[in-house]
Amino acid sequence: MTHSQSARALRVLVYSDDAQTRAQVIGAIGSRPDPRIPPVSYIEVATAPMVFAQLDAGVVDAVIADGEATPAGGMGLAKQMKDELDPAPPVLVLLGRADDRWLADWSRADAVAVLPVDPIALPRAFVDMIGNAEL
Repeated sequence: MTHSQSARALRVLVYSDDAQTRAQVIGAIGSRPDPRIPPVSYIEVATAPMVFAQLDAGVVDAVIADGEATPAGGMGLAKQMKDELDPAPPVLVLLGRADDRWLADWSRADAVAVLPVDPIALPRAFVDMIGNAEL
């Protein structure tokens, strides 16, 4: 991580069609989940077109996508990001069931967490993903 990146917040896009899920994700991770990564700021979006509008605007460092969102699920969006963007931001997908891990692997997600939001497991998965990412 460069010095300039450590000086500014990490911009995290949180995608879900459910405002409560977005709020739970933001509440669980908070503004500073770990001292080894920059503070976190959030961009909340509820639709797939807005995800790509934000990505195209270049204002996203990482994505947390709700795999259960409708009509466009987070796994499909993760796969589309990985297929179409170079470089693609690191993506954490929220799974409805732990058994769906294979789908997250198909989507090329960098990390997963299970719904409902776990306030311990989600920040840990997010910090691990960011620590392994080349931002």
